[in-house]
Amino acid sequence: MKQFETEITGIEEIDNGEYWPLSGKPFVDMILPRSSVNPPYIFYVPKKMADELPSDGAPVVLTCGRKKWDMFYGGKSNHKFSGEWRKFVDDNNLKEGDGLVFELSECSASKIHFRVQILRGDFPSELVPKGVAGANNDNPIQID
Repeated sequence: MKQFETEITGIEEIDNGEYWPLSGKPFVDMILPRSSVNPPYIFYVPKKMADELPSDGAPVVLTCGRKKWDMFYGGKSNHKFSGEWRKFVDDNNLKEGDGLVFELSECSASKIHFRVQILRGDFPSELVPKGVAGANNDNPIQID
């Protein structure tokens, strides 16, 4: 298990979908599957990040904007978050296809802290060609 020190950068995290540069600490990005944002609301930590986390599990704090959610990482036995994952999903109106970036800012046997950025899976409306309606996975938008 690696020990990471919390760094005060002086950069204020901002709500409303603004992003900040990664600090060089371990991170993982992923696209949310249906099972993470609908019942059964299961979130599995990707193996790339699970290798950095305590094998016995530990309490987790997710920070996104100015809000925090407490949960628990189950360790190598199940690689899942339990606790407030569903609340995190609901509070942030997450949908299947949204992207998340988890940056590990602190890690010990007693606490794991991730800064989370949300990257919406919605295609920006200003880039949708005029006259295209109902673009989705079955009817994709083609950009020439």
